[in-house]
Amino acid sequence: MAAKLFVRKRDGRIEVRLNEAGRAAVREIFGHVVAAERDPDHEWRTSLNAPITPSRDDDDPLATLARQSEIATNVELAVMTLNESQLNENEAWAWLATIQIALRSTALAHGFLDDDTLAAGDADVLNEIHLMQQLLFDLAACL
Repeated sequence: MAAKLFVRKRDGRIEVRLNEAGRAAVREIFGHVVAAERDPDHEWRTSLNAPITPSRDDDDPLATLARQSEIATNVELAVMTLNESQLNENEAWAWLATIQIALRSTALAHGFLDDDTLAAGDADVLNEIHLMQQLLFDLAACL
């Protein structure tokens, strides 16, 4: 059984059990979200700002602005706490939200819209996706 990457402590904080390679991978994930947020030509830009339910807020600039503000706040907090050994619940939530955005953006950028296209994907991209999924599952179990 694999070791847990995140463990909730008795005091409510979440211990981050990532080694330096794990933190480097998370740093890269967070970096892509920051880059997509700032660079209008980034491959994730379209999926980063896409509505969650297109029929509900596709043309609503206020909904788009609120989503952009939430993404910016979460990724900034995630980046600021990247080297922490323990996270509070808000910081852990920021990590979770940022990794979710990265996972969704990666899948959309590579056209992984169903199991068949995912299975035919590049091995390196699939490894990135599996890493993000593992981080999400382990972190979600603590929240």
